[in-house]
Parts: sequence; structure tokens; C-alpha cells
Amino acid sequence: MSGDLRPSYEELAALVVRQAERIELLEAEVAELRRQLGQNSQNSSKPPSSDSPFVKPAPRSLRRRSGRKPGGQPGHPGSTLALVDNPNERERHEPGPCTGCGADLSGAPEVGTERRQVFDLPPVQVRVTEHQLIARRCPCGTTTCGSAPQGVTGPVQYGPRITAIVLYLYVGQFLSKKRTAAALAELFDTPISEATVASIARRGAGGLDGFLTEMRDRIAAAPVAGFDETGLRVATKLHWVHCARTDRYTLITCHPKRGRDGINAAGVLGRFAGVAVHDAWAPYDTYLDVEHQLCCAHALRELTAVSDAQPAEAAWCWATQAADALVELQKLVTEAIATGADSLDHDLLDKHIGLYHSAVQIGITTTAARTTKVMRKHNALARRLRDRQDDYLRFTRDWRIPPDNNGSERDIRMIKLRQKVSGCLRTLTGAEQFCAIRSYLSTAAKHSRNLFETLVLLAEGQPWIPAHQ
Repeated sequence: MSGDLRPSYEELAALVVRQAERIELLEAEVAELRRQLGQNSQNSSKPPSSDSPFVKPAPRSLRRRSGRKPGGQPGHPGSTLALVDNPNERERHEPGPCTGCGADLSGAPEVGTERRQVFDLPPVQVRVTEHQLIARRCPCGTTTCGSAPQGVTGPVQYGPRITAIVLYLYVGQFLSKKRTAAALAELFDTPISEATVASIARRGAGGLDGFLTEMRDRIAAAPVAGFDETGLRVATKLHWVHCARTDRYTLITCHPKRGRDGINAAGVLGRFAGVAVHDAWAPYDTYLDVEHQLCCAHALRELTAVSDAQPAEAAWCWATQAADALVELQKLVTEAIATGADSLDHDLLDKHIGLYHSAVQIGITTTAARTTKVMRKHNALARRLRDRQDDYLRFTRDWRIPPDNNGSERDIRMIKLRQKVSGCLRTLTGAEQFCAIRSYLSTAAKHSRNLFETLVLLAEGQPWIPAHQ
């Protein structure tokens, strides 16, 4: 044989280098895929509805143990069905013959009564009221006709209570137009078309112009407000629902755009000068006239994802320490408010802030190489937690500020529930009407108002507006 077919030392060395590079690349790809597959509602911003039913994560709250027993706490009023003193009617049930000797007991003395009460509804029927507008002719030749009561505008129409029931089922309980119409027919023997449901929703939303303007003004003038957005399928395309809220007011709007165009169309954040509570989505930070409180709940989920990505044999993780410090800081503020304290315990405050800061600094150092996509993501999180520490911990300096944006997520979650129950909305106009009435109902709920009676006021053309406080 001529020639040596064995590879040279240089060729072997180059092959080893290429294999090492290939292994490193594959390991990084596997780590990224594991990260994506491991995402769920507990370690990312994905909603619980997106969790796989086959790999449902075990319940794991970001809260720490409070030390209290589960269930109702002492002093909780409860809501058990109880006997009433004045029932609408009473029925007496006499005993038969004596169970001892068989004697007739009709004239025997009464020695006791056992009370049992049944709570039920009487049969519900729609009542039709006819308004006759009488016309009379004066001897002078002029004919004068009586005037219809306010709100009675057509020969035949539905009254305010049926209108309120339609709005309650369609917007309050998220039924589709078809199911709302079917519910009216089944419950009250009142046939109604899907077009009528749409017409009632349109008139209801049309009566809320003044209410929505008032909500924009009040939220814009508030010292603290929360902001959030979520996707909604409208006319088969992805649109965005934007929420601006306080503990007393809610404004929900719909827009084709998610960013500044949609935020500005809501008409609040562009003229807001207080503390905006939101997640770390970049467009919110472009509003420079406001102070920011970044959502700690989002940060805790991100930190949980980092901890989940750690090797099983790892004894310590910077993300776990940072998360524990955030939770302890929230607990410190909550306890201070509950006890009526004037300030926080400065030693504990400094301790937990120090643990937070040192943990994220270690996170930055250990991920500084950023050689993989996962490492780059973790490094970006650690740097954000460090660079925006003041914005994450603003709630420790001003107790009016909540540490998270959970209130906004609760207000906006109803929109996702509507899509889950009844599917997408067919037109942007219909989505805007739905959001307007949801703003009305959400605000009413924050004032502990009966939603049905509040909708009756809207149907009567006199929408409720909360008093200034």
C-alpha cells in the first residue's frame, strides 16, 4: 500500500474541536427546548388555560405560608342558608293518628313545632303593560295626545329589566348571543333573536359615553393606577384589549394594536402623572412623565423558571434567593400596614434588600458569558432586576402602591374568559361595546353594587356613576 491513510495529529485535533463545538451547540439547543417545554402558568406569563391537560403542573403558589389554618378565619361572616323570622307563607302539617295507641290527635294539645323552610322562586312570567296615549279634541278644534312615559319610544319594545337580563347574561356571564336568546326563551318564555341581543348591547354601550369619559378622567388623575393588555380574537384577527384601573375604577378598551397606538387610544396613560403599575413590557417605559412599579409577581414567575432550569444536584440558586427576598419584602409591608405601623423595620428592610441585590449580582456574574439562549435570557433578567431595583421595590417606600399588577390581570381576565366560553367577537365595534359594558360592570363590582340593578339603571337611560371620594 502506498501512502498512510491514518489522519494526522492536526486533523485529529481539528476533529475534536469541531465535535466539542457541535456538542456545545446541541447542549444549548437541548437546554432551550427544555426551557420552552418547561414553561407553564407558574414560571412564565402563560395563562393557566394554556397548561397541557396531560402534564398539568402541580399547584404551587408563589405565596409563602401565613401560619393560619386553611378555611374561614375567626370573624368571617359566612353565608350559610338560615331560617328567616318572616317567611312569605306558612303551611301547617298536622300529624296523623298517634304512633303509640293509634288514637285521633285532632283535638290533642299542641306541644311543639319543628320549623323547616324552603327557599324557591315563584313561576316567572313576563308582564305586558300597554300604554294607551289618549287623544282628545278641544272645542277649539285642536287635538292633544297624551305623552308616553320616559323610555317608552316604540309600539312594541322590551322593558328595562328584560334588557338588563340580556346584558347580564351576554356581558356579565359571557354567553354568546345565541345562548343568551335561548336562555330568555327557556326561563321566561320570551322568544328573542340574536339580532335583538346585539341591538340591546349596542344601545347599552351607547349610553355609557359619559361614564367612560368620567372613568378616563378619574384614572388619569389617580396617584396610582395599573395597566395591562391581552390578546382577543376579533373578526378572526388578533386584537388587543387594554386595561387601565384603580381599586375603584376600571376602563377596558379594544384596539387593533398592542403598543403605544392602542395605549394612547385608551386615553389614560398618555396624560397620567402618578405611579404606573405594570409588567416589564417595554412600551410602558416610554411614558416618561410617570413613575413605575414593575410587577413583582411577573418577576417571581421568571425567577421560578430560572430555578426550574437549574441542575437537580445544585444546592443553591441565585434566583431562589432573589425570589425569597422579594416575598419577604412584600410580607414586611403587608404586616406593617396590618399592624398600623408608621414605618418598616429598617434592619429587616436592609437585610432583605441586601439579599436581593447580592443574588441578582451573582446571577449577572454567573451568566455573563451568555453563550446560550437560556443563559442570555437569565442574564437579561438579572440585569433588569439590578438596573430597575428602585422600580421593583417602590412599594416598600410608598405603601399606596401594590407590589404586583394582579388587580389589572383580574380585571382583564374576564375578557379571556369570554373568549374561552363563547369564542371570538365578530366585529371591532362589537368588541368595543362589550369592553364598554365590562368597564361599567367591573367598576360597579368594586363599589359592591348589585350588578343587575346597576344594569337596570343603564337600560332606563340613567347609568350609574360612582360618587367622588
